Amino acid sequence: MQFFRQIGLTFQQRKELQPFWTASQAVWRTHRSKVLVLGGFLVTVVMMQLLVQVLLNLWNRNFFDALERRDAHALWVQIQLFVPLAAGSIFLAATSVWGRMTAQRGWRAALTRHIIGKWLANGRHARLNGMMHGTENPEYRIAVDVRISTDAPVDLALALFASLVTAFTFFGVLWTVGGSIDVPVFGMTLTVPGYLVIGVILYSTLMSGLMTVVGHHLAAVIERLNQSDAELRAAADAFRGEQPAAAAHIAEGLKRTELSLKLQAALLWWRELCWQLMRTTLISHGNSLLAPVVAWVLCVPKYLSGTMTLGELTQTAAAFVTVQSAFNWLVDNYQRLADWRSSAHRVSTLVAALDDLGKTEELAPPAAERS
Repeated sequence: MQFFRQIGLTFQQRKELQPFWTASQAVWRTHRSKVLVLGGFLVTVVMMQLLVQVLLNLWNRNFFDALERRDAHALWVQIQLFVPLAAGSIFLAATSVWGRMTAQRGWRAALTRHIIGKWLANGRHARLNGMMHGTENPEYRIAVDVRISTDAPVDLALALFASLVTAFTFFGVLWTVGGSIDVPVFGMTLTVPGYLVIGVILYSTLMSGLMTVVGHHLAAVIERLNQSDAELRAAADAFRGEQPAAAAHIAEGLKRTELSLKLQAALLWWRELCWQLMRTTLISHGNSLLAPVVAWVLCVPKYLSGTMTLGELTQTAAAFVTVQSAFNWLVDNYQRLADWRSSAHRVSTLVAALDDLGKTEELAPPAAERS
């Protein structure tokens, strides 16, 4: 429940997205074995990437400790170890792309065929457009919105899973290597255990909260922009229709006016999107610059006091940034979430309208009885 509140989904909005998930579940059940195999493969790749990430974090510590000791032999050993670790990381990254895009392609293909089947059945495509608000330009929804609404969940779900397991794994590094810190308070010394864990939680909460406040209108703006683009395309397609010679001049004038108005609306919503993205970029880009600095500031006192080596300093600073990046999944993916929410809602309204038409057809008397 808290997750849906964070990404800006009210109960009513979650209810409106239910047709999208219902249709998706129907196609998942049809291809259950493929879904399970591919899902297990993707989870395995994520866990292997985490293992390599932990080994690289440990390598970072050993390399800088050898550098601090000026140990040339140890440095050469670490350089040799880096080659297979880097190669493994690169290979797993490419494998992850293949797995994710294979899953996305399969989901999109199955869901598109499912919706097209509903759309063409009993001539519903001829009766749907304009039947109710939210089902305009069904062709655009099938071609574009289905793609976005199936692409984003795969990437977002894997990123969220990777963020959770990464955060909990590197909590151990921050707690054990970072240790505690003594803070003087009113003439006394207060020992704060796991102070880096506390610091990364507070910092990440602040950044996520700021992004939620600044970008809460983003999804609505993207949805209006998508609708405006679809209407612009429809207005341009209208020029292909043939008109009687007597009315051709008048009709073309009306079409030109309509096209101009749709273009103006699309550009206005594009400008609004620009302002929204400028606001969210202030947070996301500022966070990418600030997070490493915060990590170093928190770690430097222990290094200067001699209770932390240079290698431990770089290891904990890197772990801090890694955990912070994992916690800031919402910050990093807020625009992608907004894109998905917009497209999934447009697909949901289309599916709901097609389902309503299907129910109406079931209740209607057979043609023989009507005659």
